[in-house]
Amino acid sequence: MKRVLTALILAPLVLVLVFLGPIWLITLVVAGVAMLAAWEFLALTEHRGAKPPRVLTLGAIGLLFAGNFQWPDETITLFGLLAIVLLVYCTFSSPVDRALSDATSSLFALFYLGLTLISIPMLREATNGPSLLAFLFLTVWAGDTVAMYAGRMFGKRKLAPNLSPNKTWAGAVGSVVGAVAVAGMLLALSSYLAEWNSVKLSYADAPWWYWLVLALVVNVAAQVGDLAESALKRSAGVKDSGTLLPGHGGVLDRIDALLLAAPVLWYAQVVRLRF
Repeated sequence: MKRVLTALILAPLVLVLVFLGPIWLITLVVAGVAMLAAWEFLALTEHRGAKPPRVLTLGAIGLLFAGNFQWPDETITLFGLLAIVLLVYCTFSSPVDRALSDATSSLFALFYLGLTLISIPMLREATNGPSLLAFLFLTVWAGDTVAMYAGRMFGKRKLAPNLSPNKTWAGAVGSVVGAVAVAGMLLALSSYLAEWNSVKLSYADAPWWYWLVLALVVNVAAQVGDLAESALKRSAGVKDSGTLLPGHGGVLDRIDALLLAAPVLWYAQVVRLRF
């Protein structure tokens, strides 16, 4: 029940922000979420003996988002610069026997929680940006929800017992079905709105089959992202990354699927538009 109530509160707020929020606010919110998740991730690394510079790493993530907002074409350049700063700091501030773990933890946090989530404000700025983000969030959420119930009802064969013992093949298949079904609903709703000359939700710039295939690809990426975070937690010997969200664990637990799904959607759009 806590999980359902948390989702019922957060999901509408996210969708309102997607369609009505200015890009600066979306960037600020995503940056805040990324920094909270990074704080949790860096805490995980401390279970394995690392002590990365948390404040400096979070500051680097914040600067990455600020730089992307101001100079979007220089994002990779800024990422490289911030990575060098973190490396140099860890080299000279950490004890020699901890320099490797501290540097790799902070640099990975900058990539894992910063560079991946940069794709969300970038998607918002693309053509039909709100529609793309609605597609991203709703397919990921639907896949996660259907996977949970399908796994409980039909799950027998484990998907990856060493990484996430509760995940089953039935849940994985149900997740794909749920994501594709929601994508179909979004296409139907956008067609209905088009009859009323509304472009608030539009997917007319690509054939219908493209969006259904993309829903499948994004869902698979989301499931891999979920498993990847589970592997990191199990390596650290913890069940949840935090306790901030009732029923969901930590922030990192809630956004783990988006960490791969969002950049996959971004790159899919880049490839489609260029080729």
